[in-house]
Amino acid sequence: MVRPHYVEFEQFVRARGGALYRYGFVLTGNADDADDLVQEALLRLEGAWARVRKKDDPEGYVRTIMARQHVSWWRRTRREDLTSEVPEVGYRDLRFERVEESAGSALWQELRALPRKQRTVLVLRYYQDLSDDEIAATLGISAGTVRSQASRALSKLRVRRPSRAAFLSDITCGDIAGVSDTGSRS
Repeated sequence: MVRPHYVEFEQFVRARGGALYRYGFVLTGNADDADDLVQEALLRLEGAWARVRKKDDPEGYVRTIMARQHVSWWRRTRREDLTSEVPEVGYRDLRFERVEESAGSALWQELRALPRKQRTVLVLRYYQDLSDDEIAATLGISAGTVRSQASRALSKLRVRRPSRAAFLSDITCGDIAGVSDTGSRS
């Protein structure tokens, strides 16, 4: 017999799996590592689902697991070796360079040039598909601040890359984010 809370867990995974994968990709910068991160987080969530499902935000719980797990993996792979001599060259993260070489690397470089809050708002809006209210709650700011930060960030991107102006105006109209011209989600 299937337990009811297990069915709820499967429904949660089906509904939010894509968003969790995108979050994992933003954290790791690598599709394979994102898969591993999501899988590990969901395994941990499944064990705690009976307790977590009673709370208001199971997705926040999973995202916390993912962030902490990523930091743990990062610490394990990047142990610093102290030496008495200054190295000739700096540290290069080859996984990060693979992301830079991908098709969207120019856009990622432009995003990196934005102020931290504007960049965060854009990533939460377009990569994690969060609403303005959800972004505001996550960052501890008002929904109006979220909208103004997004508007300023998109304006800066338009100025830096005029050839992408049409693409970015499509984003603000919501065509890419799955929002119709009336502002409702499709």
